Amino acid sequence: MKKFFVIIVLFALPIVAYLFFASGVNHFAKLPVLNKNISDLEDFETLEGEKISFQNNITILGFYGKNPSEYIGNAYNISEKIYNTYYEFRDFQLVIVVPEEAREEVEAVREEIGTIADLRKWKFAFAEPEEIETLFSSLNTNLSLDEDLSISHVFIIDKDGKLRGRSDDEDKGILYGYNSSSVAELNNKMEDDVKIILAEYRLALKKYNKGS
Repeated sequence: MKKFFVIIVLFALPIVAYLFFASGVNHFAKLPVLNKNISDLEDFETLEGEKISFQNNITILGFYGKNPSEYIGNAYNISEKIYNTYYEFRDFQLVIVVPEEAREEVEAVREEIGTIADLRKWKFAFAEPEEIETLFSSLNTNLSLDEDLSISHVFIIDKDGKLRGRSDDEDKGILYGYNSSSVAELNNKMEDDVKIILAEYRLALKKYNKGS
């Protein structure tokens, strides 16, 4: 009996330890707020003419610039690794910002993405270049837009319009955004962080329902 118990312990403990450390420290804490003063989207308009906002939505924000077809690969990555898993969450949305001049090209990009994703929560938002630059600058990150107003990184914005990310990332230090050209980064970091922020709101909702 003792031998049997020892064997179980020897096999079980490494597995439990592995699962604990593989899950990552971020699973046991709230996702840090990196910036509270982000411009909203009141001057932006979707392809369908709809007004959108960060308020009351968990938003994945991206910038595809003047040549959005160059980001088809990134769009596939974010769709398969993040969007398709979470788009049915009631207050979740993915917003891709593009300048007005890219409107026609966006229609073709949207059609392409529609072959692998339900686009109900995937929104392209149009604005003038100055408005896009103002929005990006308000994120106050260590990243910058390319000359065509694009960037491969995407950002997590919470329901209060605050930028979320990692304040003590093992590779980057402060992780403001997630490189959507890197499947590994989406898999190993962003997916975990989106889970955390969704869990935060689920927990808050449960507490509210219990108290009401």
